[in-house]
Amino acid sequence: MLMIIVPGNEFFDEQKEEFVTRGDIELRFEHSLTSLSKWESIWEVPFLSDRDKTEEDTVSYIKLMCLDENIPDEVFNRLSNDNIKAINEYISKKNTATWFYEDDKPKKSSETITSELIYYWMVAMNIPFECETWHLNRLMTLIRVYNLKNSPQKKMSRAEIVARNRRLNAERRKQHNTTG
Repeated sequence: MLMIIVPGNEFFDEQKEEFVTRGDIELRFEHSLTSLSKWESIWEVPFLSDRDKTEEDTVSYIKLMCLDENIPDEVFNRLSNDNIKAINEYISKKNTATWFYEDDKPKKSSETITSELIYYWMVAMNIPFECETWHLNRLMTLIRVYNLKNSPQKKMSRAEIVARNRRLNAERRKQHNTTG
């Protein structure tokens, strides 16, 4: 979860003829399958596509990520550049300690990923629905781990074994500061 503080503002109330100050507001955000699903139900296009998002798309997603209810639109209009930067960094974070070897990179699929497809994967893999509120990147990592652990082990060719052993030996020589 990301917590940010939207700076307060001061404005002139013409009816009361006085300056009014609104204080800072703390907001909580979650980049999750839940917010992704809500966004796709409104816009009816896949969020996780290569299509560039408009400003309207982005603001809409930020509002749907917000866990706090009944926040007026004017609060989202007051988001500072630092707030937007923090939200974008949060969305981009891995949010997991799991890492993959370069050989484990997923192949680029022609399949369009939508929230319903991710829910299907969760059902097929017996991932509990409580995980829909996890950070989306963490959930996608869990799905990737499941797929890797349940796929047949790929046999390495002789050339791949030799290359791997060379790399491991070089790493060990460097680690132990030896020449062989």
